[in-house]
Formats: sequence, structure tokens, C-alpha cells
Amino acid sequence: MDQFYVDLITQFIIIGALATALMAAFGAMTIVERRLLAKFVMRMGPNRVGPQGSLQLIADGLKMFFKEEVIPGHVDKLVYLMAPGLALVPALMAFAVVPLASEPIQFPLFGYTITINPWIADINVGILYVLAVGSLGTYGVVLGGWSSNNKYSLLGGLRTSAQMLSYELPMGVSLLGVLLIVGSMRVNDIVQWQSDNWVWLILLQPVAFLIFFICGLAEAGRSPFDLPETENELIAGFQTEYGGMKFGLFFGAEYVHMIVLAFIMATVFLGGWAGPFAETFPPLGTVYLLLKVAVIIFVMIWVRPSVPRVRFDKLLNFCWKFLLPLSIANAAVTALVLAVLATALGWW
Repeated sequence: MDQFYVDLITQFIIIGALATALMAAFGAMTIVERRLLAKFVMRMGPNRVGPQGSLQLIADGLKMFFKEEVIPGHVDKLVYLMAPGLALVPALMAFAVVPLASEPIQFPLFGYTITINPWIADINVGILYVLAVGSLGTYGVVLGGWSSNNKYSLLGGLRTSAQMLSYELPMGVSLLGVLLIVGSMRVNDIVQWQSDNWVWLILLQPVAFLIFFICGLAEAGRSPFDLPETENELIAGFQTEYGGMKFGLFFGAEYVHMIVLAFIMATVFLGGWAGPFAETFPPLGTVYLLLKVAVIIFVMIWVRPSVPRVRFDKLLNFCWKFLLPLSIANAAVTALVLAVLATALGWW
């Protein structure tokens, strides 16, 4: 077997392992969030099935897996069945450009050189890829609401499309300041810049981080922006007609989106794998990254019991009339400061 095929097989194994890890993290997050929310609102949370409710995940998974699959007769069947997958797959794909460590790990095996890359794709438009692929998950939600032929589901799907149009622009524009400072859209370059300069970009771009964090909550459908499934208004919104594993895929898409967004925020604004001795010992960089991701996820969960759900028109006004001008102003100020510094220090 040629080395090319060995590398190809290794890459497929890495992709499978990362996708499995993300789905396992989704399962773990269901327990972590329920336990944390219980602490925040002074309740017990899952505590019966297994130690500290740790086996509740298995019980919930078995219930969803063996629950009878009922497809209502009035749905558009093909689109109805495709929608949950269309919501989940883009969330998994967005993880492809996130570097988990500084350098690939190589070791010999059966006469071949096995290379384990800490990223799936190191493309020069990584930031654009994240923004483009991340927004594709909206199609699954919109099509799920439309294909259900239910007025509440349709309203949930329409809210999703309008919500995407509101947060997507400030989310993308907020990253302009980062790109101006680093001078590259490659995610690896952004992490390396922070490592070389010993500074996290959140310190240089706090406004951009705040805008990206708020828009990330909206993209993942997290509270207070869980408007497409508002229970007190739309029953369950776009997923009203879904049950069993199809509902589980929609549920998983939200959590995977949340986890991937936390990885992206930790990578772009908190230095990713960068830290003491991370370049000498790459696995240590992965530990640093996971700790930063854990902090961001904790804050995202903390928001849920702390901030009430906003009214739908208020979200649109907030994004278009406040976040978008603020993100443009942040990019303009960043460009101005960089121009002044470049002139003063003779960088031209």
C-alpha cells in the first residue's frame, strides 16, 4: 500500500473520531447543562439514574432510539426526513478548520509513517468557511418547519430565516478587526499570531468578542434567542411534528453548534492551543484549548437562567440598529489605530 493511501485512511479515521467525539460531547452536555441549570435555580436536576445522574444520558438515548417513529400524513415526506440531517451536518463540518494542537504527530507503524493532524483542513479562508458552513444549518431548521405543514412549525422556520438575516452580518463584520490585526483568514495563523505575540485577541478586540458571542447564541438557537422553538408561543416551533431520533438530531444539532462555536471563540479570541510549552508538547495545547472551551460553554449555559427570552422584533432591531453599526465602528477604529501605528513605527 502506498503512503498516499495510508494518509488518506488515517485522515478518514481522524474525521470519524472527531465526529464521534462531538456527538459524545453533545450527550455529555445534556447532563452538564441540566445539572448546572439546577444549581443556578436551586433545584436538584438529574440525580437518580447513576451517580449524580450521570447515566441519565443512556436512559434518554435509549428512549429516543426505541421510541416509535411516527410520520404525520400531511408532511412533505422527503424534505421532512432530510431536515434533521441538514441541521446537524453543517455544525459538524464547521469544526474542520479548528486546530486542536500546534503540530502534527508522526510515528512509524508497520513500515509506514502515520501522521495525525490536529486539524482536518488548514485552508487559507478558514474564517469565511466557518461563517459560510455555520449558516447552512439554518436550512435544516427552515425546511423542517416548512415541510411539516403545520402553522406553528412554519412560523418557527420563518423566524429562523429572519433571525439568520439579523445576526449574520454583525457576526461576520465583528471578525474584521481580528483579520486586520492578524492579516490572515487562516485559523492556524490567527492562533500562531497570538502565540508569537503572547496576547489574546480578546484583549485587543473585546467589543468584537462580545458581538460574536451574542451572535453565536443566536446562531445556535440558545436562550435568550431560542425564538424558532418558543414553547409559550409556537408549541415547539419548527420541531413540533418531530419525535424519536429525528427530534434527537435537531436537539443534537443545537448542542453541537454550541460546542463548535465555543471552539471557534476559544481559537480566535482566547489563543486556542497557545500556552506555556504548548509548541514543545502539542498534547498540552489541546488541554489548554479544552479548558478555554469549557469556560465559554459554562458562560453560554449561565446566560440561559439569567436572561429572559427577548421578543422577536426586539432581536431584529437589536441586531440591525445596534450590533451591526457597533461592529462596523469597531472595524473602522481598528483600521484607524493600525494605520496610525504603522505610520508612527514606519511599517509602510
